[in-house]
Amino acid sequence: MHIESLPSEFQKALPILTTIVEAGYEAYFVGGSVRDMLLGKAIHDVDIATSAYPSEIKALFEKTVDTGIEHGTVMVLDHGAGYEITTFRTESGYTDYRRPDEVIFVRDLREDLKRRDFTINALAMNKTGEIIDLFDGLLDLDKKVIKAVGNPSERFHEDALRMMRAIRFSAQLDFVIEDKTLLAINKEAPLLEKIAIERINVEFTKMLMGQAAAKGLFAFTKTGLYKYLPNINIERELDLVAAGLALKHKQLMTPAVAWTFLIVQLGLDDKRAKLFLKQWKHGNDLINMVTSANHFIRLYKRQTMVTNWDLYQLGNNVAIVNAVLAVIMEDFDENELNKRYDMLTIKTKRELAITGAALIKSGVVKPGPLMGKILLQLEQAVVAKTLDNNAAKLLAQAQVIVEGESK
Repeated sequence: MHIESLPSEFQKALPILTTIVEAGYEAYFVGGSVRDMLLGKAIHDVDIATSAYPSEIKALFEKTVDTGIEHGTVMVLDHGAGYEITTFRTESGYTDYRRPDEVIFVRDLREDLKRRDFTINALAMNKTGEIIDLFDGLLDLDKKVIKAVGNPSERFHEDALRMMRAIRFSAQLDFVIEDKTLLAINKEAPLLEKIAIERINVEFTKMLMGQAAAKGLFAFTKTGLYKYLPNINIERELDLVAAGLALKHKQLMTPAVAWTFLIVQLGLDDKRAKLFLKQWKHGNDLINMVTSANHFIRLYKRQTMVTNWDLYQLGNNVAIVNAVLAVIMEDFDENELNKRYDMLTIKTKRELAITGAALIKSGVVKPGPLMGKILLQLEQAVVAKTLDNNAAKLLAQAQVIVEGESK
């Protein structure tokens, strides 16, 4: 196959490729950028593989950074953008099921491509647009198949995360995992315990956000991978299948929506939801968004009407709630919650027309617990629309509360 007109992402990198080739070495665009170009998807990082050794690459360019030189990777900065150039290599001895114990630089493209994870990622393209396909990756792209290069068990022993990547690609691209590759995932699933949860989290999040996330979740349960992850044990299999059924023909567009959906499907309360997300090594911002949205959804499902205070505490996370409820509830009208949220008198405590400092200055109250209690009651009354957000009225109500407390 020959690409007549290279996308701009490759055009910008052509001077790098040309410099390497004119120096007498081989150089190719490789991996995900080539795959995504052929699929008509957005191209992100453009990676280059070459027969030139790292020292030879550094001799060809003025500006380089040793981003992973022990594994043959040098970043070239000569043309205004950074491009990672990696020497063809073979690898062996994966004692941690992630990184090779030994890397040997080679001059043969085939030796480099055969160590890659899946056939659709083992494609290369030269500077003229010719696609080099040594493992039938083009056929698998056409058939929409995820297939390991060579022996799938060997590929998964090299990096056990590749099992999650297979399922993630299946969900993102709406591809089917080839039978031998799927059987190998089932067989080697326990290896996933060797992989850091942070790395698994990245793949699992992308899977949940895939256009065919249902397919990913079904494969996730069918292969037994779910048994080797935090707080998702064998008792959760039916919950995951139900989540897949709910996601058919639907897509979760952000990480916060994806994880809120999952937690709702698992039926976790506030305390268990927070613990679950911490065990998955999420950041505090996402944990706060997801637990807030989950709390509201649990309220919403238990009662026909939520209060203004419930919406106020939810805040901007109303968008997350709308997205999840649209997936799990038929005929859900997100405009209802949006309209009610928009009609709130205030949306943050900062919008309250009186402050603690103003209360102290007026002589109504001194600093201490009572001041916080008064401000909370005023805030709740304004949100409930039983009291206008007017400084004079709020001050008067504060005086009433103080008098009531003194009796």
